[in-house]
Amino acid sequence: MADIRALFWDVGGVLLSNAWDHGERQRAAEKFGIDWNDFRERHELLVAPLEEGRMGLDDYLDRVIFSQPRSFTKEEFKQYIFSLSEAKPETLELARQLAGCSGCVMATINNESRELNEYRIERFALQEFCSHFVSSCFTHLRKPDPAIYRLALNLTQRKPEESCFIDDRALNLEEAARVGMHTIHFRDVEQLRRELCELGVEVAPLASTHTSKEERWS
Repeated sequence: MADIRALFWDVGGVLLSNAWDHGERQRAAEKFGIDWNDFRERHELLVAPLEEGRMGLDDYLDRVIFSQPRSFTKEEFKQYIFSLSEAKPETLELARQLAGCSGCVMATINNESRELNEYRIERFALQEFCSHFVSSCFTHLRKPDPAIYRLALNLTQRKPEESCFIDDRALNLEEAARVGMHTIHFRDVEQLRRELCELGVEVAPLASTHTSKEERWS
């Protein structure tokens, strides 16, 4: 059985909803009447500097959305982007339990723009149970680049074999495994609990206060 001393969490798709992924961009295009093909092409050209912290959200929006006159303001569009973020209450509650009882370092490894990342950390109080945020906007590295996993291990001073990375995307997990980390392909919270237990991570029984935890993020 593995001796797991660090748990690394993806954010969008595991702890929270996706922030600005394909689905969220499509919803924005429909709501604001934006030509999807133009939006998609411009985003693909600029997503790397955005998520790697080399371009701010305002500059990104100037080039991707506001390259032509719009009937809405940049602030309205930004607020809509932020409003798309939702909690995954069961996973957040499990992460909080693990922070309190597992003895593991808790950290995130995620790809996200600085503005969205900081908003989501604060909005959903991720700093209450994570001590490190290995985010692309801070590290200038993006998953699945193996360098971001090595950096996460260096920052937490944990060995690959005593670490586990949890993500909902197979490619991200494949590259983490190549570095030597244990991995869990997240599908739902019960499957996650089961696989953590198989790795020897101490997982408390499911809390009976689930409804109140959901209300915290409403």
